[in-house]
Amino acid sequence: MKFRSFEFNLRELGGSMGDFGTLFPLAVGYIAVCGVDPAGLLVMMGLANIATGVIFQLPVPIEPMKVIAVVAIAQQWSPSLVYASAFAMGIVWLLMAVTGGIDWLGAVTPQSVVRGIQVALGVLLLVQAVRMLSTEWWLGLIAVLIVLLLRQNRYAPAAIVLVGFGALIMAFQGKLTHLQAPSFALPAPGSFTAQEVWQSLLLAGFAQIPLTVTNATISTCSLIHTYWPAKRVSERQLSWSQGVMNIVTPFFGGMPMCHGAGGLAGQYYFGARTGGANIMEGTIELFIGLFLAGSVVGLFASFPTAIIGAMMFLVSFQLILFVKDVRQTADLFPLGATVIVSVATNMAYGFLAGLAVHYGVQWISSRATAN
Repeated sequence: MKFRSFEFNLRELGGSMGDFGTLFPLAVGYIAVCGVDPAGLLVMMGLANIATGVIFQLPVPIEPMKVIAVVAIAQQWSPSLVYASAFAMGIVWLLMAVTGGIDWLGAVTPQSVVRGIQVALGVLLLVQAVRMLSTEWWLGLIAVLIVLLLRQNRYAPAAIVLVGFGALIMAFQGKLTHLQAPSFALPAPGSFTAQEVWQSLLLAGFAQIPLTVTNATISTCSLIHTYWPAKRVSERQLSWSQGVMNIVTPFFGGMPMCHGAGGLAGQYYFGARTGGANIMEGTIELFIGLFLAGSVVGLFASFPTAIIGAMMFLVSFQLILFVKDVRQTADLFPLGATVIVSVATNMAYGFLAGLAVHYGVQWISSRATAN
């Protein structure tokens, strides 16, 4: 079935599952550790996915903000502090869009540094994927073979087969017996204080901003242009999107959300090509949030880790292979600096290191030419 720029088929559905590796563990942490309402988290993510798919008409992913999520889970934040952090990020990204700050950052960031961020993300995903695969190597190997055999199959897309395979394993291991009968539940309203908004920025929000600038905005924008050259999506549009979703959703139990190059690469790798993927994923999340909220933690936590690791393992190589787009010798230095520093520390420092090397090489070159 096809309608204008939206396709609703098995390939798109399979593609929508390409970034589940980042969603599952962080969603479980928010719900089980922080006490975030599962209905609110999933319903708001579902609505954000549907809105994003309709607006951009592309499979632009919706993901948890990773720095905030890791800190919130590690420090066992209260639900109100989680909601406050989402609102704080909404303010930040609306300001970036209104002032044009994100456009300026996009303009001064060379392609070599953008590719460096994408390659670094691929390396980090590869490391995480290997850890997940190591939980059950035999299962991970089977999952990798399934992906290689079925990734291009229109009638049995690899991601759908893997999710079904994982569900069968869960059933065989008796991990589906705890599922509760479907029951309708609306999200509980989210509330927070102005003090918690500022506190969340100090605890993790300010550290999240560079990652969202590089990976969720500039790198995602670049990847969209790579995959769909005829589509024009700007950094400012992505900034508006992230700002609006994070301003609105916390009042209904939503977590801090953003876009992401890794999620986009994953969805594209597994077949997503249109906004239909987001709409289908969002619809699934809405259904689970409204009718299966009581079973979410058990479902997500019990899914075989090695299968998710296999999906991430193959997606990581798609990101690492972007190194081939950098052909000029001078551009290899900022790319290398970005990758090395990002992997050794974090992407914020990697981004700054790449910029410093790029403009340093330009300065040295201009001085040499002048002399």
